[in-house]
Amino acid sequence: MTLVHTVDVAITDVAAGGDGLGHAPDGRVVFVRGGVPGDEVVVEVTEDRERMLRGVVDTVIVPSPDRVRPPCPHVASGCGGCGWQHIEPRAQRSLKARIAEESLRRIGKFDDVEGTIGAGPDLPVEAFRTTVRCLVENGRAAFRTPGGHDAVPVDSCMVAHPGLQELIAEGDFGDATEVTLRIGAETGERLVRFDPRVPENVRLPADVRVIGADQLRKGRRAWFTDVVEGHAFRISADSFFQTRTDGAAALVAAVRDAGDGRWGSGTLVDLYGGVGLFAACLGNGMTVMDVESNHAAAADARHNLAHLDAQIVRVAAQKWNPSAADIVVADPPRAGLGADVVRSIVATEADRVVLVSCDPASFGRDARLLADSGYERRTTTAIDLFPQTPHVELVSRFERS
Repeated sequence: MTLVHTVDVAITDVAAGGDGLGHAPDGRVVFVRGGVPGDEVVVEVTEDRERMLRGVVDTVIVPSPDRVRPPCPHVASGCGGCGWQHIEPRAQRSLKARIAEESLRRIGKFDDVEGTIGAGPDLPVEAFRTTVRCLVENGRAAFRTPGGHDAVPVDSCMVAHPGLQELIAEGDFGDATEVTLRIGAETGERLVRFDPRVPENVRLPADVRVIGADQLRKGRRAWFTDVVEGHAFRISADSFFQTRTDGAAALVAAVRDAGDGRWGSGTLVDLYGGVGLFAACLGNGMTVMDVESNHAAAADARHNLAHLDAQIVRVAAQKWNPSAADIVVADPPRAGLGADVVRSIVATEADRVVLVSCDPASFGRDARLLADSGYERRTTTAIDLFPQTPHVELVSRFERS
């Protein structure tokens, strides 16, 4: 393999992982970390293959109109937590819709997809994250380098909720390896999960609940509470919840719109239901089935959905035995639904499926699987829950054709 030190590249597009795309002088595709469509850059090559190159921006020759100076000082010191701080926020939202459309076109094999991804609400781009995972370096919070494992010590985080910002700036986490910081934006309740255990030399504010990974494995419980659309949610240390409370509310609103009048009666299946976010907010008057494999999340859902006619089914979605439903809401992890789960959805004979996708590639695959199974995509809304990163949530309505 011949190594190339640098190459000049005009960035013309963006890839699903957030890298800029361009072509080397010899015609090969170049994936460029830190590149923005419209840039002309010198790229330091880090990977040289027969058909493609990967690299990182070394010098910006001509900046894109959408390029900005990263607002957080820790980007310059190597923090990889926010990979798109060099892109203007409104341009970030446009690029995310573009990535989703390209996934429909290239992976899903759909035609005429341009302009079919609608925009969700403009959410704040600072001080929003209610879950932050940190490395610990000499007792203090640290983040990883881009795509790596090296620690970058920090004393602030521009995207963290103020209640977590205090812990990042002032907390002493002892000799822990990693910590996950969580807060209820509406309640102010804070929880820190330590890995591998809670050290003796921790110094945190008295209101912070602490628990170690070792204690969780032995069955000990700890949780905090947050509120979305007037519904209080118990969220255990090992339960997934959206990383911003206003974003969770935006997702509920988008799913409600995608349901298009199907709420209030009939049967709702909430696949990958977690702690019951969608069922709690949208299932009033309905028979609800919350399908969730995580033990802690299923226990939280049982508590959070006590006001509904709800059944909690603790099983992996791939092993779920489907029954008749009027509407299915599915919020899978990054890997998406896959063929087995789509077959189960089809078996419910629901005439409406609302898919919440957190990965453009799996979105394209799942949209094709649903289309081939008789469900037509009607709408998709991109909700920018993760400003300053290439990640996006996509809420799509599928109707049985």
